[in-house]
Amino acid sequence: MAMFEDYCIITQEDLEDIKDSISTQDLPSAINTIKEYLKQQDLVELNIGVTGESGSGKSTFVNAFRGLGDEEEGSAETGPVETTMEPEVYLHPKYKNVKVWDLPGVGTPNFKADEYLKLVQFERYDFFIIIASERFRESHTQLAKEIKRMRKRFYFVRSKIDFCITAEKRKKNFDQKKTLDTIRKDCENGLRKIGIEDPVVFLISGWELGKYDLNLLQERMEKELPHHKRRVLMLALPNITLEINEKKKKALEENIGKVAFLSACIAAIPLPGLSITADIAIIADELRKYYSVFGLDDPSLQKLCERSGKTVEELKSLMKSPLHQGINTSSILTLLGAASLFISEDIVELLVSVIPIIGSLVAGGLSYLTISRMLKRALNDIADDARNVLMASLETEV
Repeated sequence: MAMFEDYCIITQEDLEDIKDSISTQDLPSAINTIKEYLKQQDLVELNIGVTGESGSGKSTFVNAFRGLGDEEEGSAETGPVETTMEPEVYLHPKYKNVKVWDLPGVGTPNFKADEYLKLVQFERYDFFIIIASERFRESHTQLAKEIKRMRKRFYFVRSKIDFCITAEKRKKNFDQKKTLDTIRKDCENGLRKIGIEDPVVFLISGWELGKYDLNLLQERMEKELPHHKRRVLMLALPNITLEINEKKKKALEENIGKVAFLSACIAAIPLPGLSITADIAIIADELRKYYSVFGLDDPSLQKLCERSGKTVEELKSLMKSPLHQGINTSSILTLLGAASLFISEDIVELLVSVIPIIGSLVAGGLSYLTISRMLKRALNDIADDARNVLMASLETEV
């Protein structure tokens, strides 16, 4: 299998699913089935409930999680007093199936967790973010215990960490790591005193979301979500840390085998012109998705420039992928031609033995290998471009 390291071979589980769904169909019907299979995974809903006391930074977190500033179009309203009187849903600007809910504040004197969860329709959320800008209080722990009792996940987030760091920097012996550790331990000890066993607190700044504990938070959420929801989360997160950049790449990589498999089926239909036309459309859609997920599409780059002070030209000059000048038939055919040069009959024969559903169709095999190789190389290049753009926007040396 070593010779397949440059390809993303479809998993046996995927194969069995597809084989079962197309075993009684003709090839055109099978193609539609596989297209639907790919489409449905992008329709998986993810609902995130964000709650906490008034003025704790809930709305700023809702905006930052979706890659928006507080004053951008579509952002949640922010302010020092409670602006959310009932659950308000905010759709992700690129993934309408990702819904971040700004929930009413929990700091009222007569707060009752069970009644609150009924009010906000507890069942709809995949997990909750419980935010505090200072100490966690009894209302937070009541809510956490009730969420746990109902077998849902929650995460304690201590917000406005940038304010704490700014204040501490005035001290002579300032040490950022020690400061963060002190804040984290203080929050966790406070939660223990009011009844939470083994608490974990994530330190976050809504204004500088990529700093502090964002990577730890996304790792925890990723670990605890079902696989199909995990993929949606990773694609939707703003591309603001190198760790997220790498995980987005892995999430997209998982689909290469499926896209190449669809291409192989289309290549097996003996109609002049159909295969190449369909292949190009499928590949172009996948490549555009890569640029969108990594924030390298023009609207995303423009937003990044507004925040970083860089120009679009400066950022684009860092992009080395041959596709960054445009995804079109010519550029795709060039990359496909380069990918096909490395494919031998021996590899095709081995592929047929590994993936019996393709049968002995050499055209299908060649198409599968060519597309998988080309997409993997393109994804690697685009992920590298995203990494370079991110580092430049942060002016960070890694």
